[in-house]
Amino acid sequence: MAESPSSSAQQARRILADRLTGLCRDAGLTGREIAVRCGWHPSKSSRIMNARTPPSPDDIRAWCRACGAEDQTADLLASLRNAEGMWIGWRRMEQAGLKQAQEARLPLFERTRRFRSYSSWFVPGLIQTREYTEAVLRAVQRRRVEVDDVAEAVAARVERQRVLHEGGRRFAFLIEESVLRNAIGGTDVLVGQLSHLLAVGSLPNVSLGVVPMGAERCRMPVEGFWIFDAAQANVELVSGYLTITQPSEVAMYAETFSELAEMAVYGVNARASIMAALDTLR
Repeated sequence: MAESPSSSAQQARRILADRLTGLCRDAGLTGREIAVRCGWHPSKSSRIMNARTPPSPDDIRAWCRACGAEDQTADLLASLRNAEGMWIGWRRMEQAGLKQAQEARLPLFERTRRFRSYSSWFVPGLIQTREYTEAVLRAVQRRRVEVDDVAEAVAARVERQRVLHEGGRRFAFLIEESVLRNAIGGTDVLVGQLSHLLAVGSLPNVSLGVVPMGAERCRMPVEGFWIFDAAQANVELVSGYLTITQPSEVAMYAETFSELAEMAVYGVNARASIMAALDTLR
């Protein structure tokens, strides 16, 4: 399991370690005795019980057998997958191609009713044009993915955009003004994307804010993130994809979103920022 910068992932590992320790104690065994039964060095049991080393699936199976608690194996394996899923490196996430990574997020989008998205790099996926999406995903594929399924991945992301028009959902998008001038895919692609933003911003269930560039800011740009209802935040970092579920951490991202939202312009002022970028391109 890759080391994660999130205390959500650390807490999940700690909970799993505590559960394994509990099984050991319930069986009347010490960590050294578990190691003997599993054929390990004693230090391995200690590292697992103290959450310093994450167990593998085979480690969990062996641990449960040693404790006479094989009925707990499936549940503990599910906990391991949950902990591992909180932090996924791009190489692992995209090893089968970009389409699968796009499709995997669809259930989360379908069950969410309130979306908050902040981007300092590019236009958020839900409000991208097909051409802009293709440019973004093609750049990703060239940089880090061997499989070329960009066309299928684009189709999956565009299909996911239907949630914008399905009832009962609210969307708040914040983008840095610099995003309006980042010509990913070239000038023509960006012109089409900015025109699309003007249309999206007029939807009744969408709030579109532009955070102006300027020398005086109370909050500097941060990594792009999504908040899904109040239950989960996702962050795209250079090294991987972070899922945050710990309430205190989700609240930190919600607070950051509120601070950035206070700095943003909306309505006619946001349209003016977009039109200014369009006029520059034209």
